[in-house]
This record gives sequence, C-alpha cells and structure tokens, in this order.
Amino acid sequence: QVQLVESGGGSVQSGGSLRLSCAASGYTSYTSTDYCMAWFRQASGKEREGVAVVDSYGRTWYADSVKGRFTVSKDTAKTENTLYLQMNNLKPEDTAMYYCAGVLYCTGGLPADSSMDSWGKGTLVTISS
Repeated sequence: QVQLVESGGGSVQSGGSLRLSCAASGYTSYTSTDYCMAWFRQASGKEREGVAVVDSYGRTWYADSVKGRFTVSKDTAKTENTLYLQMNNLKPEDTAMYYCAGVLYCTGGLPADSSMDSWGKGTLVTISS
C-alpha cells in the first residue's frame, strides 16, 4: 500500500502562487519511476476533478482550466517519489481541497478518480479576490 502525504496549501490573494508537494512511500522499487501520480481537487459543493498528472511514461496532462498556470512535476531521484504542483496566477475558482493520488499505471490523459487506488488526506488552498 502506498502512502501519500500532501503539503504546501494555504491562503493567498488572486494572482498569487503556491507550490504543493506530495511525498509517496511504501512501494517496491520497480514501481518507483513509473508510478502514476496525479493531483485532484474538490471545491465545496462540487465533484472532485482531475487537475494534473504525471503518467507512467513521465508525460504530463492538465485540466483545461489550469493549463498555462499550473505545472506538475515528479522528482524520482530520491528513494521516495515526490510530486509537485506549482500553481501560478491563482484565481478564486481554484479554491478547493487538493488531493494527491496514485496508481501503478496510467497514461493517455487525466485519469478518473475511480481509477486511483491511493489517496492523501488533502491540503486546503484558498484564494481570495
């Protein structure tokens, strides 16, 4: 079972930036570089949606609403993979709980949340206008 722990959430004004991190642990070495990791978010009263993913081939995919503003990356140099989400030019509509999720394999775009089998507890991002 993979454990995922998010950090980096907070409150900023519109136009500001935040960087989220997700530390992954608890998987075997052969999965460490191709382990698929993604960011999802859920705003109050709305369904959870995919934001960005680094797939099992190292390719990145983004939701249309964040393209050009968010950058996802994964550091595999360490024993434990770390997933990052650099968020720039933040907008009030980006306010949500952000979750890190993982699955052994994914490719071809943002995965459905139902396909992910490990989840972090989330980190709250609040953007004020």
